[in-house]
Amino acid sequence: MKLAVGADHAGVGYKDTLAAELREAGHEIVDVGTHGTDSVDYPDFAVAVAERVARGDVERGIVICGSAVGVCIAANKVPGVRAGVCHDTYSATQGVDHDDMNVLCMGERVIGIALARAITDAFLTADFSAEPRHRRRLEKVLDIEARHLKSDT
Repeated sequence: MKLAVGADHAGVGYKDTLAAELREAGHEIVDVGTHGTDSVDYPDFAVAVAERVARGDVERGIVICGSAVGVCIAANKVPGVRAGVCHDTYSATQGVDHDDMNVLCMGERVIGIALARAITDAFLTADFSAEPRHRRRLEKVLDIEARHLKSDT
C-alpha cells in the first residue's frame, strides 16, 4: 500500500519507527516530515498528508503529534479526508470498516509504541464494508462536506 506519513516534533519518534517498519513490510512510504525534534507546527504536516490522500497520490495517511487531536482537526479540514483519532485497535478497524476513514491520527504522548504498531496494522488491514447502512451514513457525511464547500464560494 502507498502511504503518506507525517508528524510534528512530538510525534516524530513514532513516525520514524513506524515508517521504517512499514517500508520493511513492503509498503511504499511518502514521508512528509518533520525530521527532527525542533518545535514545528502540526498543521503543516497534517495537511501535507491529508492533501496527498485527498488527491489520490497515496491510499491512506498516518499523522502523529503529542495527543493526535491537533493533527486530526487539521487533516479533517481537507475535503475528501476522513481522519480519526485512534488509540485502540477497535476504533482503527471500525473507523475504516464503517466510516471509510482514510487518515489515522495517533498521539505519541498517549500510547506506547507497541500499541501504535497494533493500531497501525488494524488500520491498514481494514476495508470499508460498503454495507448499505455504512454507505448511507458515509453519503450523509459527504453531503455535509459538499454543502459546506458550496457555501464557501
